[in-house]
Amino acid sequence: MIPVSEMPLLGATFDGPGVPTPLCEALLESRQRWQDLVLLSADLAFETDAWGRIVFIAPDPVLGWPAGALLGKPAQTLLATPVAEGGFDPFRPGLRAHHRRVWLRRGDGSSVCLCVNTSPMLDGSGGLLGSRGLGMDITEDDAFNARIAAGLRRAELVDHILYSVRQEVLAPRMIQAALSAILRALGAESAAVIETPLDRPSPEGIIRHIAGPEAPMAVSAGLGMIASGETQVGATLALDGRPVLACGCDTRLDHGAALLVWRPPGGRSFDADEQALLAAAAGIVHMALDHESVQREMVRQARTDPLTGLYNRRAFLEELDRRVERLEQENLPGTLMFVDLDNFKALNDRHGHEAGDEALRGVTALLRATFRPTDLLARLGGDEFAIWLDGADELAAAERAEMLRLRGPRTLAEIADGAPEELTLSIGIATHWPGMAEDIDSLLHRADQTMYEVKRSGRGHWRVARSGHG
Repeated sequence: MIPVSEMPLLGATFDGPGVPTPLCEALLESRQRWQDLVLLSADLAFETDAWGRIVFIAPDPVLGWPAGALLGKPAQTLLATPVAEGGFDPFRPGLRAHHRRVWLRRGDGSSVCLCVNTSPMLDGSGGLLGSRGLGMDITEDDAFNARIAAGLRRAELVDHILYSVRQEVLAPRMIQAALSAILRALGAESAAVIETPLDRPSPEGIIRHIAGPEAPMAVSAGLGMIASGETQVGATLALDGRPVLACGCDTRLDHGAALLVWRPPGGRSFDADEQALLAAAAGIVHMALDHESVQREMVRQARTDPLTGLYNRRAFLEELDRRVERLEQENLPGTLMFVDLDNFKALNDRHGHEAGDEALRGVTALLRATFRPTDLLARLGGDEFAIWLDGADELAAAERAEMLRLRGPRTLAEIADGAPEELTLSIGIATHWPGMAEDIDSLLHRADQTMYEVKRSGRGHWRVARSGHG
């Protein structure tokens, strides 16, 4: 602060025609009292003349400036945002302001936010001499309030996302609702859940859910950032110029996942608040993905045999009905095979149920190795299996049956070691021909009866059921 006694010519600022010396002395005395008082509670005190030049400023230094270096300078030079660019000027002569926020420049070039109060200074006849004001540094308060405002905004947006999710019952629709809400909240082009391998993070993944158009480069950029392990949530730029925001979102059950959001090429980059919003929204998506995984696992368990992992009877018959209908439309045949494990009861009686379970798992492995991934495999119950071959006739099925006849005893020999009889496979084959109007029950009956004919005639071989084709 520059003491009044060391401010030569300050009174001269007000000298001129019509300004008496006693008034200057009164101003100086008033200024000293005012200065001592306001600096007890203010971070800035100033006066300007009628032309907006600084004639008094305290303390010293002030905002990182030597006070003497500012005297006589236009006060507008302290504004962080010029008036021409929309900034507020608290130094304007004659201005009366109360609790106005303004950003000023510090001596080091940084900015400080002040809450200012100003009033005009008038002479005895009401003429304008300049302005007087004081300010409080609220930079930290302003930043704190900004953080609170951003937090409230995020909370409001997260509540909206959660509300959108709650309107749905099925997990896939819950996730789709969440993505649509996130897309709108962030002003993005697209939002997506990308499935990734848990055991080997990779910049490649499968789009599992998406709201908006696909963008392969954005997906690759986002997953590359997640795979690097450098950050759980962050922003990057795709090769095609799309700003990308990514967040890991692994589920607890069966897969890894990432939540990605992107804007069109050349769009605005994602800021820290938007990154925080995506991190909060990822928790909701994570919950929905876990829900989806649980639903999927429940469906899988309801449709599969727990010992072998093959379709159970109910799931097999449901899928068989759909496939037969499709093959009818495509005018293609399909073939059903019933496979029964011979001498299974004797194995159980001799070696116990653990050996029997091992034999059933051995048959399952043999079936998986013999048939195509697109063929239907099922354990109907006990030691009975079923296979459906799309687009195959009885000749193609017979080739597979012969492979089973030969490989079966060799595959099961170690399990059957010490059993009274060899473990073999009895197989019945029935082909469904398009246009024959044969229902599923009739097809199942033909395959089943043919398999039992094989068992009655010695077991361990295969036979094709008679049909009306031709």
